[in-house]
Amino acid sequence: MQITATEAKNRFGYYLGQAEREPVHVMKNDRVAVVLVSAARFAELEALEQKKSMAQRKREFNAQYKDWIAAQNELVEKHGLWSDGIVAWQEAS
Repeated sequence: MQITATEAKNRFGYYLGQAEREPVHVMKNDRVAVVLVSAARFAELEALEQKKSMAQRKREFNAQYKDWIAAQNELVEKHGLWSDGIVAWQEAS
């Protein structure tokens, strides 16, 4: 089911009930902004996520954010770390 954000606002209780039966895709500015799902389905999704190994989650993260990671690495190569030369604070003895 797909609805507008205005419809969701005006009939929130109704769409909460619908989300118990099927996902409700809420559109805003011509894109899906949020999906309402039942608490049971959300728990299933969380359980699936927890079953992934740390290595798998890291691979997925690196794949999803590879462009951002590359841009950050390029900045470090070009300008160095923002903290170069900073000395940790120490208490006077």
